[in-house]
Amino acid sequence: MGQGTTNRIEPPLPEQQQRVPGATEAMHPKPDHGEDSYEGSGRLEGKRVVITGGDSGIGRAVAIAFAREGADVLIAYLCEDRDAQETKEWVEKAGRKCALMRGDISDAAHCRAIIDEAARTFGGIDVLVNNAAHQMTFETLEDIPYEEWERTFATNIHAMFYLAKAALPHMAEGSSIINSASINSDQPNPTLLPYATTKGAIQNYTAGLAQLLADRKIRVNCVAPGPVWTPLIPSTMPEEDVAEFGKDYPLGRPAQPAELAPPYVMLASDEASYISGATIAVTGGKPMI
Repeated sequence: MGQGTTNRIEPPLPEQQQRVPGATEAMHPKPDHGEDSYEGSGRLEGKRVVITGGDSGIGRAVAIAFAREGADVLIAYLCEDRDAQETKEWVEKAGRKCALMRGDISDAAHCRAIIDEAARTFGGIDVLVNNAAHQMTFETLEDIPYEEWERTFATNIHAMFYLAKAALPHMAEGSSIINSASINSDQPNPTLLPYATTKGAIQNYTAGLAQLLADRKIRVNCVAPGPVWTPLIPSTMPEEDVAEFGKDYPLGRPAQPAELAPPYVMLASDEASYISGATIAVTGGKPMI
């Protein structure tokens, strides 16, 4: 199995700014999602997968890797049609089915529609990857609007509950749920207060849900990334922070999305049959304890 990337990026990065939620095409340098490096080995053959935020960033890297490992994928995304279509093309180039669902996962009805579409298209769901997230930067508590706090929780944590509850009737023994947490789960960045708070909640939710679903033999885990070069960064952080993104981590750089895909593959595979309630830290050397 091909892993990681040789297209590593080092700060300083070009200062750049985008409107939320950001687009891959406008990023410089372009993120590497494993398009030219990931080689599958059949580890997810025949699995049916839902990935939220699968259009770009970590979600795109996971979609490409899963497809090359043999999985069919439904990609749920907010509004980035170009990114979603490009990811769909990569999945189909791998010879797998890909469905797209556009819309806001902060809405419970839309979450149910995502699951209904996946079940209808694939006949069931084996893996749910809760990856989509919203973040914004704020310098003071007074700067955070009430609506922003509510939106961040609705997107980042409420949706995980909506999707898992809807998916459960379509999941059998051996299925798994993988949630995207963050280094912020353990070491919250104060200027990302709403986002960091939800990421702590995600880790707690993962640990509790793993125990709740253990008798059904459904595993629940989370991956906690450090800094990753995705559209979320230039669209939600000040330009000067973008330029130095990842510099203060032990490896001295941000990850490319391709470097996040392998732990998601491992957790989704049958090889991880005794891993549940775990947090896999992919943080460039910064410890999570």
